[in-house]
Amino acid sequence: MAETAPATLLDLEIARLRKRLLIALGLLVLVMAVGVVGFLIVGGGKYSLIDAAYMTVITITTVGYGEIVDMSQNPAGRVFTMLFLMTGMGVAAYSVSALTAFVIEGQLNHLFTRRRMQKVIAALKDHFIVCGDTPESWHVAEELIRTRRPMVFVGPTEAALDPVRQRDPNLPVLSGDPGHDAVLQGAGIERAAGVVFAMENEKDNVIGVLTARRLAPNARIIATSHTPETEAKLGTVGADAVVTPEHIGGLRLASVLVRPAVVTFLDTMLRQKGGTLRVEEIVVPERAAGRTIESLDIDDVPSAVLLALRGAGGGDFAFKPAKDTSLSAGAVLVVMADADGVARVRGRLGA
Repeated sequence: MAETAPATLLDLEIARLRKRLLIALGLLVLVMAVGVVGFLIVGGGKYSLIDAAYMTVITITTVGYGEIVDMSQNPAGRVFTMLFLMTGMGVAAYSVSALTAFVIEGQLNHLFTRRRMQKVIAALKDHFIVCGDTPESWHVAEELIRTRRPMVFVGPTEAALDPVRQRDPNLPVLSGDPGHDAVLQGAGIERAAGVVFAMENEKDNVIGVLTARRLAPNARIIATSHTPETEAKLGTVGADAVVTPEHIGGLRLASVLVRPAVVTFLDTMLRQKGGTLRVEEIVVPERAAGRTIESLDIDDVPSAVLLALRGAGGGDFAFKPAKDTSLSAGAVLVVMADADGVARVRGRLGA
């Protein structure tokens, strides 16, 4: 599989940190070598390599042990020791701080985590990408998690990822501007089935939709909008649908007012802890073309009810279609079922 741009960015970051560590270790080795050679020279050949190395270590670490190489009658040796101490101590401090920061600040673990996450994302196909830093985006992610749909969450900042990590610590996440090609490619947009943009800044939604449509012409792209002007722009740049939270909220208020029992049922279905009962759509695959509704035995699938059928070309829905109705490739079955029921119906279709 070809490496994507984000993989290159991650490799560059790893290379940068590796270079920093190599420089620190290289300077430390160089200082040690200079110290050993210097103390061998100022010692006049009277001391062993171990003695010179010992003098080098206690000098740059300033531990204050006694001198192995006698400097009492050696002014040149004292000058060398002073110069070596000033430079060597600085290099040692830099090297130790670089190594300590790398480990303590979690940079190494962070990079390894990102590398593992990158491999998980690279294995995904027909998944969903949710981009956002709003409660709407987090609720979308939660619904996809509960209905067992593969997904990647993209947040513009690390803080935006925290609510999603709390819902599912193992969920693949990326931090970066969703309007950048590299970030969306890192989420596997070329293989994604759909993308959602629910950013706080509506301009980010417009740029994100434009970028996503260019990178994934066949993906279904949904975005949120709070103004008619932005809604029109989102449709122009390639959004398949635009959701206005205020509009949805108004419809919800009206529904609670006039059909409370229905709303209670839907709330129970959606909010039941551990429940995955949903109204789902299942696309008929090519291999199931020509089969009839009866051959699927959907009524025999626990917690599964066939509600409607829509033809492959779109158009009207046929509610409660007759059992002898023939299926065509690309037709859509509207089924109310839980996650297991949906999987069983897909299995019977050979999907």
